[in-house]
Amino acid sequence: MRHLPTFSPAPERRRRWVLLAVAAQVVFILLVAVAGYAVSHYGQRITLRTTAVDTGALTRGDYLSLNYDVSQLPRRLWRGDAEPRRRRPVYVQLQPLPTGEYAAVAIYPAEPAALPASHVVLRGWVANAWRQGLQLRYGLERYYVPENAGRLLARRARREPLRVQISIAPWGQARITGVEPLPAAR
Repeated sequence: MRHLPTFSPAPERRRRWVLLAVAAQVVFILLVAVAGYAVSHYGQRITLRTTAVDTGALTRGDYLSLNYDVSQLPRRLWRGDAEPRRRRPVYVQLQPLPTGEYAAVAIYPAEPAALPASHVVLRGWVANAWRQGLQLRYGLERYYVPENAGRLLARRARREPLRVQISIAPWGQARITGVEPLPAAR
């Protein structure tokens, strides 16, 4: 009985494929890191008011769950012809307040074309819609706390609202750049 030779790639060819696969993974990780830094560098910085929803996660050393003032908005701000639907993208127009924070003035189903110079757009999606309002998500609802800072922030977050600094890139991506308690009223 005669055996047919089986094809097996040469060791050099196999090594090239493995190196190519590893290089592709390294490039992908570097691009993700660079994208994060690009958002911080090129993005417009805004401040949103929020409250901590789950400070218990901080005692485990993980993250702070945030609930922004612009996460639950009245239905009257909706500017679309069709009804808002769950899991659909939305674009929230924000205007600056005298306090330095931003507040929502309109919600669009598509990115608005023209805005006043001081206004910004924050991209999100509809988490829930009811007759009186909309619950929105932005992908900014978790803040991963630096080590050894969690317990102090958790204690303060239980009794005070927080200010969250966000950077919004021209291409629409947003990321949290800082969290701090609101200054005490005098």
